[in-house]
Amino acid sequence: MLNYRLNRIAMSLYFRSCQAIKSARATATSLSPLSSYQRRYAWFWDRFKKRSQESSAQTVTPNPLTEEYLTRKPSPPKLVQGGLAESSILEDEEVAGPKPKAIESKDGQVESLVRNPLSMAAVLDPAPEARKRWERKMVIRDIRKRGRLTKAQQIKRSEREIVSKSHDFKTSVKKLVHLANQIKGKSLEDAIIQMRFSKKKVAKDVKEHLEHSKNEAIVRRGMGLGFSARNRFTPITIMTNDKKRVKVTDPTTIYVDQAWCGKGLYEKTPDYRARGRMNIMRNPTTSITVVLKEEATRIRIHKERETREAKKKTWVQLPNRPITSQRQYYSW
Repeated sequence: MLNYRLNRIAMSLYFRSCQAIKSARATATSLSPLSSYQRRYAWFWDRFKKRSQESSAQTVTPNPLTEEYLTRKPSPPKLVQGGLAESSILEDEEVAGPKPKAIESKDGQVESLVRNPLSMAAVLDPAPEARKRWERKMVIRDIRKRGRLTKAQQIKRSEREIVSKSHDFKTSVKKLVHLANQIKGKSLEDAIIQMRFSKKKVAKDVKEHLEHSKNEAIVRRGMGLGFSARNRFTPITIMTNDKKRVKVTDPTTIYVDQAWCGKGLYEKTPDYRARGRMNIMRNPTTSITVVLKEEATRIRIHKERETREAKKKTWVQLPNRPITSQRQYYSW
């Protein structure tokens, strides 16, 4: 029994010593790459330091030709800032910056900076020969007509209008044309209200475009600004082209004269099907264009229509016509 216990103790000591040796070997192998890596890194860094020290130790000899060229090289001319017109809204120094200083001549007189028209001709007058031909053509036309304007020219001078085209909406012409017909002939405010309460999906985009067109008409054409108190205007009831009566209280009110749709490009969308198949759907896009005018235009059209009706002769059942083609025999 005693021998058995001694053998067990010896075996346990042997296994513990083997485990200690294995763990020591593992730690040695794990540390060996790190130590070698550190030595290699340190060697590379020392070598790089030596190279940098050698390069800094070398002195660069100056080139006399380069120095001579730099001394003789002319300096670039200084930029002179131009001035602004007296009526310019950017005359304020906070917006336009400080004014350029005047240049003193050799005689001691102060010379003011004047804009050179030749330097601005490339932008203001890019094609002078074409401009001269156009001016000559306009003079000949004015002499032939003795200064008289055509009816279309008079309307363009006295009445305002604007054409506004929208971007492409994700809808078809078949759906958008109904909204275009709905707003046609209505005042701009009524058209916006109609699109606001419409159930159509694209009505929201049409409403945004009408609001944009309104702002554009006010800013670019000066439409819808109201009439002054000096120009007295009595309210008038007119008849539109679609036989509807409208009461006009302000001749500068904007209305939608025309509205039409136009096809845009097709967008492609994948349509995934069963068994790994896929179809390509072509989604249409459509734009809407509106022509905005003022109520003064409809008043003029209404008065012209009434004038034409007044000039018509009264219809009678048996009008007085001269007797022609007489013969001595009866016609029956």
